[in-house]
Amino acid sequence: MTDALSLKIKSVAANIRKQREAKNYTQEYLAAKLKISQNAYSKIELGYTKITLERLFQISDILETNITSLIQAGKSEAA
Repeated sequence: MTDALSLKIKSVAANIRKQREAKNYTQEYLAAKLKISQNAYSKIELGYTKITLERLFQISDILETNITSLIQAGKSEAA
């Protein structure tokens, strides 16, 4: 994986985390909604797990946000 791609993946993971924290949702809550373990969800936020487009849509729905806000590189604040 290239460094640029790795940075983009980490940015998406960080945006997901920021959005989750802005809603005061726990990792356990999102994991339960996604029907995965908290450990598996944690790996998504850490950027260790590649997520599918379907999973990205699911996360977007749970966080009540649009996908654009999750994939914007360098997004500094939760929307």
